[in-house]
Amino acid sequence: MALRIASPIVGEVAGAAREASAFPRRLGLIVPSSNTVAEPDFTRSVPGGVTVHTARAYLEETTASAERAMLESFVPRAAADLATANMHAIVFSCTSAAALLGKAGEERFVEGLEESGGAPVISTNEAVGRVLGRYGDARVAVVTPYIEELNVAIAGTLTERGVSVRSIVGMSLVDNISIGRVRPDEIVAFVKQHADPREFDVLFVSCTNLRGMESRETLEDRLERPVVTSNSAALTIALEVLEGSTDVRRSADHVP
Repeated sequence: MALRIASPIVGEVAGAAREASAFPRRLGLIVPSSNTVAEPDFTRSVPGGVTVHTARAYLEETTASAERAMLESFVPRAAADLATANMHAIVFSCTSAAALLGKAGEERFVEGLEESGGAPVISTNEAVGRVLGRYGDARVAVVTPYIEELNVAIAGTLTERGVSVRSIVGMSLVDNISIGRVRPDEIVAFVKQHADPREFDVLFVSCTNLRGMESRETLEDRLERPVVTSNSAALTIALEVLEGSTDVRRSADHVP
């Protein structure tokens, strides 16, 4: 029979862990089904007292037609699925799909998701606009993995929100799995080739399935400019929403 040896230190740690996890804030994440980056980004970045719970919406290709089909047929169901687990907030984790709706259309879509999901919904595209807006009239350069039709939508909705988009360039990738396989060093190299820091004040790296958060520190060091990514912006706004209902402990990583 194994002996159990009590340890005051272990007991204190366990007690603190129980206290921190007794009433966690549940953050829902609606991701395109082929997205392999958003979940790791969120789960390793959320502070104590927050847990991440995911629902998937079918999508294989990042084209306007495929993303519209996802919005119409799969995202509302994903929100309803998350509602059964009583989320405190939900992030719709697809930048370009929401951008296709325009600002007003996105707002109506989010209202529908809130009704289905039973919680406040943060659209990543809207979150990006809000975070970039905190830099005032800064000139913004945008880098994406997208094809042109999605770049046009991204630039359009950012402009609607008062963001000064000075340039936007995409990698012309359509297969969403391939987007998730772009390495951080490849993102850095692409930015170096296509974005001149003399011509912008802030860099936005778009797409929740692009490993922008992993390349963010390197980019900021090399460009000497602040870098906002889709996932960093969504996380920032989501934590601000959650802070209204719990003692969420934040770190410097969550500052836009």
